Amino acid sequence: MPCPHFSITIAKRSENKSAVAGAAYQSGERLFSEYDRKFKDYTGKKEVVHSEILLPPNAPEEYRDRATLWNAVEKVENQWNSQLARRMVIAIPKEIPPDQHARLIREYCQEQFVSKGMCADFAIHDKGDGNPHAHIMLTMRAIGEDGKWLPKGRKVYDLDENGQRIKLPSGNWKSHKEDTVDWNDRKYAEIWRHEWEVSANEYLEANNRSERLDMRSYERQGIDRIPTVHLGPEAAGLERKGIRTNKGDLNREISRTNRLKAALKKTIRSLIDWLADVKDALREVLREEERVKTLPEYLLDYMSKRKAERMDWSIAAQNKCGLTDLRKISHAISFLKGKNIATVDELGAEIKRVTDEFYRISKEQKRMETLRRLIRHSENYEKYKPIDEKYRSIHWKGQKEKFRKKHRDELDAFYAADKFLRSHLDGRNHSRSEWRKELAGLEEVTGSHGKTIEQCKSDLNELKSVRYCVSYVMADEKAREQGNERRKEQATEQRQEPKPDRKPKKRHEYER
Repeated sequence: MPCPHFSITIAKRSENKSAVAGAAYQSGERLFSEYDRKFKDYTGKKEVVHSEILLPPNAPEEYRDRATLWNAVEKVENQWNSQLARRMVIAIPKEIPPDQHARLIREYCQEQFVSKGMCADFAIHDKGDGNPHAHIMLTMRAIGEDGKWLPKGRKVYDLDENGQRIKLPSGNWKSHKEDTVDWNDRKYAEIWRHEWEVSANEYLEANNRSERLDMRSYERQGIDRIPTVHLGPEAAGLERKGIRTNKGDLNREISRTNRLKAALKKTIRSLIDWLADVKDALREVLREEERVKTLPEYLLDYMSKRKAERMDWSIAAQNKCGLTDLRKISHAISFLKGKNIATVDELGAEIKRVTDEFYRISKEQKRMETLRRLIRHSENYEKYKPIDEKYRSIHWKGQKEKFRKKHRDELDAFYAADKFLRSHLDGRNHSRSEWRKELAGLEEVTGSHGKTIEQCKSDLNELKSVRYCVSYVMADEKAREQGNERRKEQATEQRQEPKPDRKPKKRHEYER
């Protein structure tokens, strides 16, 4: 089970998110938000099978009430750009029995989050469609021994080499801000993913299942597969209603490409395995000094063998199937002739060539897609950055919300671009001109790759057809060879048996 879904996001007030609304959504409840004085009603969600709140030892007991907990969070997070909660969506292996899902998530949350001081609110969703998953919301602040929220950061004075505070020309002491907790460190995303892998695999092993999770990305696992994009609640809702979305169309195209690549790779692997078997069989059946039979000869032998097997069929059936075989063999021989393939070794060389071409094209296409997305997001980032700056400069809530609604698409495009660029550039400078130059070079070289991939698929299908015919003939030859060897061994054993002193019995009474 490579790279199951495991997403981590932050609910931010600057993005018009609500902790109370998020808690109501994942639990399927109706909660009142004291921040905007509105009810958040998600009682229509029927897939919620379990919900629970876990608290650290020093948290007030009243926080076991969902509305109380998240309204308290929204009250203490009173800035316009406050980070309200950390949200996770985790796919649960369907191989684990449903009655163990709650215990698995509870243990995971207790060990990874609650033991560190976070309040954890989790819910399990299961529609019965083979996609059980858990929603987890975590608080961003620690709770003190008195049960009150602690600040997220503190001021720390900078010290010189003598341990003395440094005074600035303004008269103030030089200082910096430090987080009171390290939960926001990026390293924890990798830690939490790994610990989920360990926890889920322990449950799979306990249930005598052979499947195992691997939370590494496709690239780190060496899997040549394009990951799909997360739809989100809005796009997912539209898709469920039968309304196509851009993200849905993208995922469908990605899935189609992955299926094609998987089918080609499966065919390639089977052909390579078959080739090894053919070579081993040739060494057993043929003598080193004998001439190696060519592939066209195998194909003609196949047609003759099939004709002999149909001797008791009707004339019409024999003619019909004979004509089909003739067309099949004729096409195969023409294919082999066009590719200049006459022997098994030459067939192996062609398989290797097709394989190398396939992986080269796949790698180049993947890089081209990444470049196109980098260029598009870079343009959107530059185009919509002034709008984001204008949005951030507005401090009145009403005006800010009005501006957000008016420029929702532009802001969403900017945030998406910012997220993509940060994840792919890792703080490095970028140049669209270099990306365009690289993309143009790849497009020039790979201009006909779409046709080449289809040609690879066609060639592999032809190779599979040849493989079947050759294997059919070789299996019969090997069976005859083994039969001849058994008859020789039996004759030798009979010659070596001592002759009886008395009159021999009738032949049918001999011990076999």
